[in-house]
Amino acid sequence: MKLQTVSRFFRDVRSEMKSVSWPSREDLKEGTIVVIVMSAIVAIFLSVVDFGFSRILELLF
Repeated sequence: MKLQTVSRFFRDVRSEMKSVSWPSREDLKEGTIVVIVMSAIVAIFLSVVDFGFSRILELLF
């Protein structure tokens, strides 16, 4: 019974994988660039905020 369940699962997976719409190489490249740029922007923003807060705390204490 378990063998039938596992077998059916893999048949269903294969069937679903045939209907997946995979991104093109260009879409993948574009998405990767967007993620890298946005990560850099967030990192710079957080660094500036951290620097600002540390300077404010130095002035207070």
